Amino acid sequence: MIPHVVLEGDSVRLTPLEPSHAPMVYPAFHNAEDLWTYMPFGPFDSVSDLESEFQQVTTRPDWRAFVIETTDGLVGFLAYLRIQPHDGAIEIGSIVYSPQLQHTTAATETQYLLLNHAFESGYRRVEWKCDDLNAPSRRAADRLGYLYEGTFRMATHYKGQSRDTAWYAITIDRWPPIKRAMEAWLAPDNFDDNGKQLTSLSDLMT
Repeated sequence: MIPHVVLEGDSVRLTPLEPSHAPMVYPAFHNAEDLWTYMPFGPFDSVSDLESEFQQVTTRPDWRAFVIETTDGLVGFLAYLRIQPHDGAIEIGSIVYSPQLQHTTAATETQYLLLNHAFESGYRRVEWKCDDLNAPSRRAADRLGYLYEGTFRMATHYKGQSRDTAWYAITIDRWPPIKRAMEAWLAPDNFDDNGKQLTSLSDLMT
């Protein structure tokens, strides 16, 4: 099983999720209804509802969930899931970024930290799956270097609707150049004094 440890970057810190994090995470999601459109859980009407969800997450044997902390506080959560040590495969999913975290350097660094930790821990394949209709998630997968592998029709269902699931993956043979591109994008000299990127991650991937 992958080590469930604190992962820390320059702009973000990922800490193993605990139910006690719920009161600190909840304000970041309050009145952000659109975050839950493609999630099997949420929205949450109270801190206790979110705490109950966190309690379930922490008891799943093939999940390792994290809360995401920046200078704005606890602003999101996500998890390793479908962890298969024997096959060296693992998924990054259940990604919930608050409005404060979306489209930030910290959001990208979060993904870099999880990818790097997975490959350094001996995994050979990191997967990304999303609702085929979830265009923002599909764009994110493309931007981060995942390869689209196909769509599984009627793969699951949630909230009263069927879901076709788009599958993506990064394999260990493709990780070194992706890692270099992500590290180059995250480097301080890739941003001007206003924090605007000088070279896009997509260009660096190319």
